[in-house]
Amino acid sequence: MVTAGKAPVIIILGPTAVGKTALSLKLAQKLNTEIISGDSMLVYRGLNIGTAKPTAAELAAVPHHLINILDPGDVFNVTMFCDKSAALIKRLNNVNKLPIIAGGTGLYIKSLIEGYQFNAAPEDPQYRAYLENLALKRGRLYVFSLLRDAAPQTAARLHINNFRRIIRALEVYKYNKETISRQKFTTGNDDLFYNALVIGLNRHRADLYKRINKRVDIMMTEGWLTETKKLLRDGVSPQAQSMQAIGYRQLTEYLQNKITLETAVEQIKTATRHFAKRQLTWYRKMPYINWLEIDNLSLDELLGKTYALVQEKFDYR
Repeated sequence: MVTAGKAPVIIILGPTAVGKTALSLKLAQKLNTEIISGDSMLVYRGLNIGTAKPTAAELAAVPHHLINILDPGDVFNVTMFCDKSAALIKRLNNVNKLPIIAGGTGLYIKSLIEGYQFNAAPEDPQYRAYLENLALKRGRLYVFSLLRDAAPQTAARLHINNFRRIIRALEVYKYNKETISRQKFTTGNDDLFYNALVIGLNRHRADLYKRINKRVDIMMTEGWLTETKKLLRDGVSPQAQSMQAIGYRQLTEYLQNKITLETAVEQIKTATRHFAKRQLTWYRKMPYINWLEIDNLSLDELLGKTYALVQEKFDYR
């Protein structure tokens, strides 16, 4: 089934809590293939509940990759993801398997399938001056918060006192984001680095937000707070990249007596809803996504529609 040319791969993406894990598991079993996680936080050991990591039974049912490969204090980035994913795709193709990349940090997936390489960003004196003036007006902590929101993994490695590097990090982030935005897009896969079938799952906004709120409540009952306590007790820094993930940051603030637990939970729900909205905004930059509206579909019906797309794309029988 795997032929010469661009390496084939399936990508299943969509906003958080939409239902990507369930579909990817069913599809992987049907295709007798393996799953590569496209989520920047599933790489960390010990961050299970708050990242909605597949359960032990799910991980045992289908071979998974890029899950539980790093300690919580380690750093992970888009370049590492692209390098590791490319090697996995090649290895799976070599044994005639069609890899599935499930979930996904938008920047990671876009960079992988479009073959984007991050180059050294040139200096931007005008933008630097803007940030320096902003620091004078609103404080360095405010500028640092901009970096933490835009690139938490980078912010986790920097200290507020190293303001020069904070400015440079924002400068690099701005350049990379704008460079990707300027790339030529097509309505098909002609310009993609991979022969990729990209499937996007979506739900009505109200239903998606209801699922997000419910999932946060379930995570709390499953022991998310206890999990966060253990990570901190084991010596993971609150500033670590992993602890900047939504939920862990708010629960850490509760444990530091900065906010109430009720406030932390509400902030988690709000931040997750905002994150889902940002994900959908990012995916609009990927016009080759095949969107499926899944509100009224059972899992079996969704699997059938997805499998039909696979058959059409790859002449799969």
